[in-house]
Amino acid sequence: MPKLAIVYHSGYGHTAKLAEAVAAGAASVAGIDLELLALDAQGELSDEAWTQLDGMDGIIFGSPTYMGGASWQFKKFADTSSRRWFGQVWKDKLAAGFTNSASVNGDKHSTLHYFITLAMQHGMLWVGSGMLPSNSKAAQRNDINWLGSYAGAIAQSPSDASPDEGPLPGDLATGHQFGIRVANALLRWHPA
Repeated sequence: MPKLAIVYHSGYGHTAKLAEAVAAGAASVAGIDLELLALDAQGELSDEAWTQLDGMDGIIFGSPTYMGGASWQFKKFADTSSRRWFGQVWKDKLAAGFTNSASVNGDKHSTLHYFITLAMQHGMLWVGSGMLPSNSKAAQRNDINWLGSYAGAIAQSPSDASPDEGPLPGDLATGHQFGIRVANALLRWHPA
Protein backbone atom coordinates (compact mmCIF):
# COMPACT_ATOMS: atom_id res chain seq x y z
CA MET A 1 0.00 0.00 0.00
CA PRO A 2 1.54 3.37 -1.01
CA LYS A 3 2.44 5.60 1.94
CA LEU A 4 1.74 9.33 1.94
CA ALA A 5 2.71 11.87 4.61
CA ILE A 6 1.57 15.43 5.11
CA VAL A 7 4.17 17.38 7.05
CA TYR A 8 3.20 20.93 7.95
CA HIS A 9 3.53 23.85 10.32
CA SER A 10 0.58 25.94 11.48
CA GLY A 11 1.09 29.12 13.47
CA TYR A 12 -2.50 29.96 14.42
CA GLY A 13 -4.51 26.89 13.41
CA HIS A 14 -5.64 27.95 9.93
CA THR A 15 -2.99 25.93 8.08
CA ALA A 16 -3.75 22.95 10.33
CA LYS A 17 -7.35 23.14 9.19
CA LEU A 18 -6.22 23.15 5.55
CA ALA A 19 -3.88 20.21 6.30
CA GLU A 20 -6.85 18.29 7.69
CA ALA A 21 -8.85 19.00 4.53
CA VAL A 22 -5.98 17.78 2.33
CA ALA A 23 -5.63 14.70 4.55
CA ALA A 24 -9.37 13.96 4.35
CA GLY A 25 -9.20 14.10 0.56
CA ALA A 26 -6.17 11.82 0.40
CA ALA A 27 -7.67 9.41 2.94
CA SER A 28 -10.84 9.12 0.84
CA VAL A 29 -8.82 7.37 -1.87
CA ALA A 30 -8.77 3.61 -1.28
CA GLY A 31 -5.33 2.04 -0.96
CA ILE A 32 -3.42 4.94 0.63
CA ASP A 33 -1.64 4.72 3.99
CA LEU A 34 -1.67 8.30 5.32
CA GLU A 35 0.25 10.05 8.12
CA LEU A 36 -0.40 13.65 9.23
CA LEU A 37 2.73 15.07 10.88
CA ALA A 38 2.68 18.52 12.49
CA LEU A 39 5.88 20.43 13.19
CA ASP A 40 5.91 21.79 16.72
CA ALA A 41 6.27 25.48 17.62
CA GLN A 42 10.05 25.11 17.32
CA GLY A 43 9.94 23.48 13.87
CA GLU A 44 10.81 20.07 15.27
CA LEU A 45 9.69 16.54 14.45
CA SER A 46 10.35 13.48 16.57
CA ASP A 47 12.95 10.95 15.43
CA GLU A 48 10.06 8.56 14.83
CA ALA A 49 8.37 11.08 12.51
CA TRP A 50 11.60 11.56 10.52
CA THR A 51 11.84 7.78 10.13
CA GLN A 52 8.22 7.72 8.95
CA LEU A 53 8.98 10.41 6.34
CA ASP A 54 11.95 8.42 5.07
CA GLY A 55 9.67 5.42 4.49
CA MET A 56 6.99 7.36 2.60
CA ASP A 57 6.32 7.15 -1.13
CA GLY A 58 5.04 10.73 -1.19
CA ILE A 59 5.28 13.83 1.00
CA ILE A 60 2.98 16.86 0.95
CA PHE A 61 4.51 20.00 2.46
CA GLY A 62 2.39 22.65 4.18
CA SER A 63 3.09 26.00 5.80
CA PRO A 64 1.46 29.36 6.28
CA THR A 65 2.87 32.13 4.14
CA TYR A 66 4.46 34.77 6.36
CA MET A 67 6.22 37.79 4.86
CA GLY A 68 6.24 36.21 1.39
CA GLY A 69 7.55 32.77 2.33
CA ALA A 70 7.20 29.68 4.46
CA SER A 71 7.29 30.03 8.23
CA TRP A 72 10.70 29.85 9.93
CA GLN A 73 9.56 26.62 11.55
CA PHE A 74 9.04 25.03 8.15
CA LYS A 75 12.38 26.41 6.92
CA LYS A 76 14.06 24.80 9.94
CA PHE A 77 12.46 21.50 8.94
CA ALA A 78 13.65 21.98 5.35
CA ASP A 79 17.19 22.76 6.49
CA THR A 80 17.18 19.70 8.73
CA SER A 81 16.07 17.59 5.76
CA SER A 82 19.51 18.19 4.19
CA ARG A 83 20.65 15.10 6.10
CA ARG A 84 18.30 13.15 3.82
CA TRP A 85 19.66 15.01 0.77
CA PHE A 86 23.19 13.69 1.37
CA GLY A 87 21.94 10.12 1.02
CA GLN A 88 19.23 10.95 -1.55
CA VAL A 89 16.73 9.29 0.81
CA TRP A 90 13.74 11.15 -0.64
CA LYS A 91 14.73 10.77 -4.31
CA ASP A 92 11.84 9.74 -6.59
CA LYS A 93 9.18 10.28 -3.91
CA LEU A 94 6.17 12.31 -5.03
CA ALA A 95 5.95 15.80 -3.54
CA ALA A 96 3.23 18.44 -3.36
CA GLY A 97 2.40 21.45 -1.22
CA PHE A 98 -0.18 23.83 0.19
CA THR A 99 -0.21 27.16 1.98
CA ASN A 100 -2.52 29.70 3.59
CA SER A 101 -2.22 33.43 4.25
CA ALA A 102 -4.43 36.31 5.32
CA SER A 103 -4.47 38.15 2.00
CA VAL A 104 -6.18 36.90 -1.14
CA ASN A 105 -2.84 36.95 -2.96
CA GLY A 106 -0.41 37.27 -0.08
CA ASP A 107 2.52 36.05 -2.22
CA LYS A 108 1.49 32.46 -1.54
CA HIS A 109 3.22 31.27 -4.69
CA SER A 110 6.57 32.22 -3.17
CA THR A 111 5.90 29.55 -0.56
CA LEU A 112 4.80 26.97 -3.13
CA HIS A 113 7.89 27.71 -5.23
CA TYR A 114 10.03 27.25 -2.12
CA PHE A 115 8.43 23.82 -1.66
CA ILE A 116 9.05 22.99 -5.33
CA THR A 117 12.72 23.96 -5.00
CA LEU A 118 13.04 21.85 -1.85
CA ALA A 119 11.46 18.89 -3.64
CA MET A 120 13.69 19.32 -6.72
CA GLN A 121 16.82 19.43 -4.57
CA HIS A 122 15.76 16.14 -3.03
CA GLY A 123 15.13 14.65 -6.50
CA MET A 124 11.40 14.36 -5.85
CA LEU A 125 8.60 14.56 -8.44
CA TRP A 126 6.13 17.45 -8.05
CA VAL A 127 2.34 17.11 -8.29
CA GLY A 128 0.40 20.33 -8.95
CA SER A 129 -3.25 21.02 -8.29
CA GLY A 130 -4.55 19.92 -11.68
CA MET A 131 -7.55 22.21 -11.14
CA LEU A 132 -8.87 24.85 -13.46
CA PRO A 133 -9.47 28.16 -11.72
CA SER A 134 -12.96 29.46 -11.03
CA ASN A 135 -12.48 32.74 -12.86
CA SER A 136 -15.64 33.39 -14.83
CA LYS A 137 -18.15 36.16 -14.11
CA ALA A 138 -20.39 33.52 -12.56
CA ALA A 139 -17.66 32.34 -10.15
CA GLN A 140 -18.35 32.58 -6.43
CA ARG A 141 -15.78 32.94 -3.63
CA ASN A 142 -16.43 29.41 -2.35
CA ASP A 143 -15.94 27.71 -5.72
CA ILE A 144 -13.14 25.16 -6.09
CA ASN A 145 -9.78 26.86 -6.83
CA TRP A 146 -11.26 30.37 -6.77
CA LEU A 147 -7.78 31.64 -5.82
CA GLY A 148 -6.44 30.10 -9.03
CA SER A 149 -3.37 28.04 -8.15
CA TYR A 150 -1.85 25.42 -10.41
CA ALA A 151 1.32 24.71 -8.39
CA GLY A 152 -0.48 23.47 -5.27
CA ALA A 153 -3.41 24.22 -2.99
CA ILE A 154 -3.71 27.72 -1.58
CA ALA A 155 -6.15 29.16 0.93
CA GLN A 156 -7.01 32.49 2.51
CA SER A 157 -8.00 33.16 6.11
CA PRO A 158 -8.79 36.75 7.16
CA SER A 159 -6.21 38.05 9.63
CA ASP A 160 -8.83 38.47 12.35
CA ALA A 161 -10.55 35.11 11.74
CA SER A 162 -10.34 32.23 14.18
CA PRO A 163 -9.54 28.78 12.77
CA ASP A 164 -13.29 28.10 13.00
CA GLU A 165 -13.84 30.99 10.55
CA GLY A 166 -11.04 30.35 8.08
CA PRO A 167 -9.95 29.09 5.68
CA LEU A 168 -13.20 29.60 3.82
CA PRO A 169 -15.27 26.55 2.79
CA GLY A 170 -14.27 26.79 -0.88
CA ASP A 171 -10.58 26.78 0.02
CA LEU A 172 -11.08 23.75 2.27
CA ALA A 173 -12.93 22.02 -0.58
CA THR A 174 -10.00 22.89 -2.85
CA GLY A 175 -7.63 21.33 -0.30
CA HIS A 176 -9.81 18.21 -0.19
CA GLN A 177 -9.73 17.88 -4.00
CA PHE A 178 -5.97 18.46 -3.93
CA GLY A 179 -5.53 15.60 -1.45
CA ILE A 180 -7.50 13.33 -3.77
CA ARG A 181 -5.32 14.34 -6.73
CA VAL A 182 -2.05 13.68 -4.91
CA ALA A 183 -3.29 10.32 -3.58
CA ASN A 184 -4.39 9.23 -7.06
CA ALA A 185 -1.05 10.33 -8.52
CA LEU A 186 0.69 8.29 -5.84
CA LEU A 187 -1.35 5.21 -6.76
CA ARG A 188 -0.31 5.65 -10.41
CA TRP A 189 3.34 6.09 -9.41
CA HIS A 190 3.25 3.19 -6.90
CA PRO A 191 0.51 0.77 -7.97
CA ALA A 192 -0.67 -1.51 -5.16
